[in-house]
Amino acid sequence: MTKEKNLTPQQAAARQRRRRAFESAATFGLLLLAVGLVAPFTDIENLKLIAIFKWIFGAGALIYTVSRFVGGADPDDSLRVRRLHRMEAWAGIAFCIATFFWFYNATRLQYMSLGSMRDTVIFTLVGALIQIIASWMIASVRRKEASASDDHAQNK
Repeated sequence: MTKEKNLTPQQAAARQRRRRAFESAATFGLLLLAVGLVAPFTDIENLKLIAIFKWIFGAGALIYTVSRFVGGADPDDSLRVRRLHRMEAWAGIAFCIATFFWFYNATRLQYMSLGSMRDTVIFTLVGALIQIIASWMIASVRRKEASASDDHAQNK
């Protein structure tokens, strides 16, 4: 059930623009994560390439995490949808942990190998899995809530 608030059309439009902006920022962060993670596997021995894409990956993780924490759920959403948005923020934390392991292994080891990227890949996959599940569940819950409110409006 959503809470009904008296918003002016301008406030509702501003809130919608803000949500879209944060959603776009999160998508951009995910794209940076993907580019940053795929590029080193093309030439794992090129340390300059790995150093550049390590920072791209880190920037993507940071952008995604900040957009999920700051742009979070709409206060008018149901409690379940707000909790699912919080779950998306946990995906950002998993991406940040993956970034930590990449930086940590790069300073600890003289050369990078696929084995040294193991922790980064694992936490990236964990974050991606959390993001996929949360997105699917948010869409499902919103669809159910919309159909329930339509049924409720027809019964009145």
